[in-house]
Amino acid sequence: MAVVKFVKEGYIKDDDAKDWNADDLLKSLKEGTEAANEERAKRSIPAIEVTGWAQKPQYEAASHRLVWSALSQRKGSTDGSQGVNYNTYALGRDGYLSLNLITNAKDLDKYKPDASKLLAAIQYDDGKKYADFNSSTDKVAAYGLAALVAGVAVKKLGLFAIALAFLAKFAKLAVVAGGAALWGIAKLFKRNSS
Repeated sequence: MAVVKFVKEGYIKDDDAKDWNADDLLKSLKEGTEAANEERAKRSIPAIEVTGWAQKPQYEAASHRLVWSALSQRKGSTDGSQGVNYNTYALGRDGYLSLNLITNAKDLDKYKPDASKLLAAIQYDDGKKYADFNSSTDKVAAYGLAALVAGVAVKKLGLFAIALAFLAKFAKLAVVAGGAALWGIAKLFKRNSS
C-alpha cells in the first residue's frame, strides 16, 4: 500500500540534517511509538514496536529529498514478520509531498525502486520550489527534518497497524463483497449483451 499526500506545514528548515544522529532518531521513534500504543489500545488496534532501521535517514540537500525506513512488528511478536514504512519526502516552499510505502520487510527490495522512481519524478511548479522560499512572507514549519523523521513518523507507523488490523478483521468480508460485486457486474454485462 502506498499513501501520497501533500502536507502544508510551511517551509521546513533542513539545516539539522547535517548534525543528526541516526541512533538518537531511532530512539525517539521507538519512544514515540510506545507512547502512541495507548491510543492504539483505545481503538482495539494491536500495539507495535519499532525494531530498527531498514534504511537510515538520508537527505539530499541539492534536490531537497528525504528518504528513511523503519522496521516494525506487533509488540512481543516472535514470528519474525516485520512491516516497513518506507518514507520519501520532497520538500517544497510551503510544505512537503510525502510518499509512504507500507509493506512487509521481505518485499521492500521489490518495491523500493518504484518509490524511488516516483520521488524522482516529483517536480514543484515555479514559485513553489524549496529554493523559492521568501523569509519575509512565507510560513516556517514548527519543526525541522529530524522531527519529520522522529515525530511525524509515529503517526505513519500507526497507519501500518491500522492497515494490518483492518485486513485481518475484514479479509473474509472483503472476499465475499468482492465476489458479490464481480457476480453483479458479470450479470449486468450478460444481461446487456442479450
